[in-house]
Amino acid sequence: MAARRNTVEHPFGTIKLWMGYTHFQMKTLARVSAEMSLHVLSYNLKRVMNIMGVGALIAAMQA
Repeated sequence: MAARRNTVEHPFGTIKLWMGYTHFQMKTLARVSAEMSLHVLSYNLKRVMNIMGVGALIAAMQA
């Protein structure tokens, strides 16, 4: 439980905070899945930008 709390709960809590603790905007499983995927992608990109920096991220994407 401690390992799960450290690895999984923080990203989901952060994403919920960004969403405003509300429900998904879309309906149907496929659309909700797409919406969640966009939230996860934005979370991961923000983390990479904070860790590597924007310049290094752009350079890595162009390589």
